[in-house]
Amino acid sequence: MKEFLQKAKASTQIIATLDGKTKNRILNEMADALVSQTKVIVTENKKDMDAGEKSNLDAALLDRLLLDEGRVSSIANSLREIAGLTDPVGRVLEGWVNDDNLRIEKVSVPIGVVGVIYESRPNVTSDVAALCFKSGNVAILKGGKEAEHSNRVIAKVLQEVLLKNGLPKEIISLLPDASREGVAKLIKEDEYVDLIVPRGGEQLIKFISKNSSVPVVKHDKGLCHTYIHRDASHSKALSIAVNAKCQRPGVCNAMETLILDESIAKVLLPGLYKAFVDAGTKLRGCEKTRENIFIDLATDEDFNTEYLANELNIKVVKGIDEAMAHIVKYGSGHSEAIVTENYGAAEKFMNAIDAACVYVNASTRFTDGAVFGFGAEVGISTNKLHARGPMGVNELTTYKFKIYGNGQIR
Repeated sequence: MKEFLQKAKASTQIIATLDGKTKNRILNEMADALVSQTKVIVTENKKDMDAGEKSNLDAALLDRLLLDEGRVSSIANSLREIAGLTDPVGRVLEGWVNDDNLRIEKVSVPIGVVGVIYESRPNVTSDVAALCFKSGNVAILKGGKEAEHSNRVIAKVLQEVLLKNGLPKEIISLLPDASREGVAKLIKEDEYVDLIVPRGGEQLIKFISKNSSVPVVKHDKGLCHTYIHRDASHSKALSIAVNAKCQRPGVCNAMETLILDESIAKVLLPGLYKAFVDAGTKLRGCEKTRENIFIDLATDEDFNTEYLANELNIKVVKGIDEAMAHIVKYGSGHSEAIVTENYGAAEKFMNAIDAACVYVNASTRFTDGAVFGFGAEVGISTNKLHARGPMGVNELTTYKFKIYGNGQIR
């Protein structure tokens, strides 16, 4: 492990000095290489799919795991999109001349060695590798066991492009010891690793946050809410609520609890009930909800659960203050939404709710790196420092001060 990390750390000096045109050319070569190796990638992925079916992985996880020709093409296109982004390294964020006539520049620089721990989706391997490469960072990747063959072949294809360009393969590499013990070692190696980004189950993130001596940016659970205010457009409320839950229930930006004002509950709940039942959603609700529609009772535990499935809680409240209090109590700081035509209510909600992404009259499903124009994302951070929300290439940089003098002494 130590020898591997030493090589990774040494590689930071090489990638940090690559110019933007060179990085973009290599990223496009990586995209072409992935397409040319489609058959090999799909063959290796089938090994993971067969193992997943034997171990009874649920349908949602198998869908995330699957790679076919179309998905490999999408992975390659994602790399091309990242190549097309503005280079995040070397931006002068601020500049000034001080009283000593020193010219001071605050300049964006790579973070260094970034370890990313994730599960299921093998496209994360190429996305994260490309984002780290574009931002001048070395990527150490630890995917889930269920995608072992897929991750290995994707990483190999990317490494071959690096070697062809005279670059060390350690710039993009899989953690050699992918066991729990290996992860436990990695997160203690603050001499060599500069950042850990965990994205996965709640227990994994808790373990890493508690035990890491390396700084951690958490991709924590998404306990997302949509609040329908009394002045909402009923048609917008219906379409936004159904989309937020049902369009893809097993992702972190899907809604887990729908909140609505008591004054409109009697009018809206029957239509919402029908739409969700038609979409196969399992519903639970508070006592006030159950006065209007017949569903199971939602417990405190339910309101605190990220289902990642087509299940939904419904909460009826007296007004915006009670709605916000519920979100403060149960929300995870990921994505929250209000549906309203009342400007004052919208601004109050937007300013008061403490989450990475806060929406007015739109679905929480939009919290996504590609949707935000980042090409892809390393994760969706629920931290407040150093990054928050979808982490693209800019969030994979820090800064240094460059000071230009002319013989000054103090």
